[in-house]
Amino acid sequence: MARLPRLTLPHYPHHVIQRGNNRQAIFASNADYLTLLDLLSQSASKFEVVIHAYVLMSNHFHLLATPGSTDGLPQLMQAVGRSYVRYFNAAQQRTGTLWEGRYKSTLIQSDRYLLSCMAYIDLNPVRAGLVAQAGDYPWSSFGHYVGQRHEKLITPHGLVWELGNTPFAREVAYAEMVQAGISAGQQKVLTDSVIKGWALGDPDFVADLQKRTARRVVKGTAGRPVSSKISP
Repeated sequence: MARLPRLTLPHYPHHVIQRGNNRQAIFASNADYLTLLDLLSQSASKFEVVIHAYVLMSNHFHLLATPGSTDGLPQLMQAVGRSYVRYFNAAQQRTGTLWEGRYKSTLIQSDRYLLSCMAYIDLNPVRAGLVAQAGDYPWSSFGHYVGQRHEKLITPHGLVWELGNTPFAREVAYAEMVQAGISAGQQKVLTDSVIKGWALGDPDFVADLQKRTARRVVKGTAGRPVSSKISP
C-alpha cells in the first residue's frame, strides 16, 4: 500500500518528530546540539517557518512549528537534515544515513492542543528520566519561556501571550502549566497523532481541514463521520 503524503498546510501549527536511524544517538557533544539549533534558526528564517517550541533528545528531536507556505516545513526539514548529517558525519568520521527515514508530523488544533503540545515537548526529558524538572534540561524551549534565556529561534504563539499581561506573569504561568503536566489521555493522542500523521482536533476542526486538502486528515474511509473519540 502506498504511503500517504504528509499532511502539511500553511498557517497551522505542526507537531514534528525526527528520529535517529535505529534509535542511534544523533548528538555526541554540546557543539552538536548548538549546530542543529543554528541550522534550525537559519532554515526557519529562510523558509518562513515559525518555531514555537523544541526539544533535542539524544536520539530524536521534536518541533512545534507553523509554516507560512505548503512547502516551508518540508523544505526546512530537508535542508536541516542534509546539512546536519554532513556536519555530524564529518565530526564523527563516519558515513551513511543518520535519520530513521522521513520525519513524522501532524497538524494540531491550536486552541485545544497547542499549549498541551508545548508542555508535552518540554516534558520529554522528564519522562525519559534525564532530569527531575523541565528547567534542568538545557536543550529545550522551556528555558526561553520561563525567562532563563532568550532564544532567537523561538517565536511564541499568540496563545502564549494570553497566559499573562506581563512577561513575568507569562513566565510564571507557563512554568506552572508544565509543572502540572498533561494527562495520560493528552499524552497518548499527542504521541499517536504525530507518529501516525493524522490531524489532531475536534470534529469541526477536522472537517474544516478536510475541505482544504485532498489528502485524508483522519483514519477511515472518506466520507465517514469523524469520530468524537479523537480527543481524550
